[in-house]
Amino acid sequence: MSFLRIVSSVHSCLRSASLLAAAGTLATMLTSAPASADDYDAAIKDIQSTMGGVPSFVKQFPKAGLPGAWAEVKAIELSDKTALPPKVKSLISLAVAAQIPCNYCIWSDTENAKRAGATDEEIQEAVAMAALTRHWSTIFNGMQVDFAQFKKEMGGE
Repeated sequence: MSFLRIVSSVHSCLRSASLLAAAGTLATMLTSAPASADDYDAAIKDIQSTMGGVPSFVKQFPKAGLPGAWAEVKAIELSDKTALPPKVKSLISLAVAAQIPCNYCIWSDTENAKRAGATDEEIQEAVAMAALTRHWSTIFNGMQVDFAQFKKEMGGE
């Protein structure tokens, strides 16, 4: 996917307020050293340039953490230079958001997945896979299934 297509998609996301998925990512990021005012201003300018605007939640994020958080969002979520295509990233994020649960992320990730070409069936299956994984995790952990035995029986070591 070309950089211009990514930027166009991001601009489209902003117009429909679907950048809220980035809020979850931004809210969990911390940097190891406080950012300077110049770093913060540069991040704000880059967000403005990349997104066509600065969502209000970005301005609520701690100034010291924003430059690092934005760099990570840009390098992973918004980049076309990663191993996963945008549709897969959105479906993974949606599946996780459904388990957390995060209404902001569920809405945003669903919109992003659709924009990236996901069908309703793919969206439903991603959420169902999250539920299935959660279900079996509950069984395995709650029943304290022996992990070494599990791996052996499932074709592992």
